[in-house]
Amino acid sequence: MVNPAATTTSARTRDVLIHALASEMKLEAVTTEYRGHARDVGRRAAEAEDVDLVVALGGDGTVNEVVNGLLHHGPDPDRLPRLAVVPGGSTNVFARALGLPNDAVEATSVILDALGERRERTVGLGLASGTAGSEDEAVPVRWFTFCAGFGFDAGVIGRVEQQRERGRRSTHALYIRQAMRQFLDEPRRRHGAITLERPGTDPVHDLALSIVCNTAPWTYLGNRPVYAAPEASFDTALDVLGLSRLSTAAVARYATQLLTSTPERGPRGKDVLSLHDLTDFTLHSKVPLPFQMDGDHLGLRTSVTFTGVRRALRVIV
Repeated sequence: MVNPAATTTSARTRDVLIHALASEMKLEAVTTEYRGHARDVGRRAAEAEDVDLVVALGGDGTVNEVVNGLLHHGPDPDRLPRLAVVPGGSTNVFARALGLPNDAVEATSVILDALGERRERTVGLGLASGTAGSEDEAVPVRWFTFCAGFGFDAGVIGRVEQQRERGRRSTHALYIRQAMRQFLDEPRRRHGAITLERPGTDPVHDLALSIVCNTAPWTYLGNRPVYAAPEASFDTALDVLGLSRLSTAAVARYATQLLTSTPERGPRGKDVLSLHDLTDFTLHSKVPLPFQMDGDHLGLRTSVTFTGVRRALRVIV
């Protein structure tokens, strides 16, 4: 499955990659033509009886669509086709978190070797459902592969998508500029509107930022991995990073901690909520807030319920 709008691969490179894959397996190449096309193809592959592998060439958004198609009827890793990812986007968090090279040609070589050596792993994924609008309208359940965000970071992604629709290239500088603008325009910096609820514990109120991670790192700035939840893993359920204060000093401190984060040490401090390996929890908001999954802005939500699903899908590594 090929996304022709993938930002880091040319048409010639895509042809070379398809030829390399076709030389080792019976391959049907499908070029996506509309938003949601990769999901539709993934669903057909899951429902077919003769498809053993789906290869997604594109960025995290394309991979997310494919995964949601494959899991349309629910997780069943022993029955569903396996997934292989060839990175073609600007960041490629999921592919890199799996240990694949960020270069499409190198990643294809690794995938072909992995297929020959029968290397694969079963990963856990996140599932989210929620409500939107003043009348709490239900929105469709959706899977995510590496992260979701409710509030500030989703607002940044929404701004970036608006700029891309105007013809701007997706660069790290663009994200940084939009993060600064989101911060300056954020009316709930000091007293957040988000409440986290989970079974058996007291609610956590007044969060100004909430990030849900399914793996580490959370994202990349160029070649620098950024760890919002260093313990997050494809082998566990979900991790949460929450901040209860977004003052100028707090943001400067936590931004520095994120930029210098490591697999052993992430953001910390009195305003930081860090939770590991959560299976079920809900984020509520007093007002509709932006929501994103795998870097895709999905509009406003008033409530989002998360489920961490272990052993959801087999992937080639």
